[in-house]
Amino acid sequence: MTMLDRRQFLAGTAAAGAGLATAGRSWAQPRDATIRIAVLADFSGPYRDTSGPTSVVCARQAVEDSGILARGIKVEVIQGDHQNRPDAALSLARRWFDQDGVDMVCEVNNSAIALGMANLVKEKDKVQLASGAASSALTGEQCSSNTIQWTYDTWMFANAVGSATVRAGGDTWYFLTADYGFGHQMERDTTRFVQAAGGKVLGAARFPFPGTTDFSAFLLQAQASRAKVVGLASAAADTVNCIKQAKEFGLTRRGQKLAGLVMFTTDIHAIGLEAAQGLLLSEVFYWDLNDRTRAFLDRVKPKTPQNWPNQEHAGTYSACLHYLKAVADLGAARAKASGLEVVQRMKAMPTEDDCFGPGRVREDGRKIHPAYLFEVKSPAESKGPWDYYKLVGTVPADQAFRPLNEGNCPLVRG
Repeated sequence: MTMLDRRQFLAGTAAAGAGLATAGRSWAQPRDATIRIAVLADFSGPYRDTSGPTSVVCARQAVEDSGILARGIKVEVIQGDHQNRPDAALSLARRWFDQDGVDMVCEVNNSAIALGMANLVKEKDKVQLASGAASSALTGEQCSSNTIQWTYDTWMFANAVGSATVRAGGDTWYFLTADYGFGHQMERDTTRFVQAAGGKVLGAARFPFPGTTDFSAFLLQAQASRAKVVGLASAAADTVNCIKQAKEFGLTRRGQKLAGLVMFTTDIHAIGLEAAQGLLLSEVFYWDLNDRTRAFLDRVKPKTPQNWPNQEHAGTYSACLHYLKAVADLGAARAKASGLEVVQRMKAMPTEDDCFGPGRVREDGRKIHPAYLFEVKSPAESKGPWDYYKLVGTVPADQAFRPLNEGNCPLVRG
């Protein structure tokens, strides 16, 4: 065990310690100018494929692509399993910041953890790049000067999926909601857009997270509601299991439609095209979108051949790349001295990468880029592995996310 592993074990968080790896060596009380990036994600739970090891691959790819090593700045990438427990995640992050010289935490694909982390990075003057967390509260009233929300948020998903479904005739909804911060926010945001479009919400059933594998009781409640649409305010394995079990129950045969509010190519891979064909969903990245996204895949795929990058993984890559550009601009010593200054520099610099193209970071910490509407292909339409989507439409960057003046972020002037 490394010194860091032993400290974690003795602190009673062996599971987190088991999921922690260094990029080549361990350290204690480092005082050098090495930039240390920590990928805090799910490495053992329901979101492992959605985040986890592939996000680490993408973070390291960002280091390689940034050119920062050629400038003489050392960078190390480590990883930690948050176990979907805010207490374990924040305890691990405190040790990273106080003892191990970590400068930036990314991924954080659990909204409750990301909201707690926003306070911690501000206290410690570090950086959080929430490339996996979806709660729009991160750029709303709970925004933090040291946090950027990178990839997507509940407002974006709710706007794209909720409004479009009501316009297509799905005007009564019932939610199956994961009982934690992300699920609650997803339900609230989608409810807003359903009602604004003239629809009604008939109720919701909240299932324990994590740990629920049998959704039969919740699906029966949704069936009894007679809502035209059952909105799945969940993600990853939970959404996959709901869709599979809904098919077994014959929910869709009885006329109800399923709306996957947050879905990824990894989910479609797990469900299979036979069951998922025809689904409409919104994502901000797809590997086969254009020449640049395909070039990104070509660099990453050999390192993760069984789990091609989805939008969350792409967000980790993009966030880390822009962070390293800001570090190179400031210099390692200055970047380590103030996370706030790094975030301010990131907001001042335009973003540019192969996953999202050109973009920017707003004053409230919201990364801005287009969103896309996709339809899942049928098995006959797919030409090979991970060929799952056809593009239906594009939501421009200035329309994809909540307007700046509606979030009530304290960082926004006026």
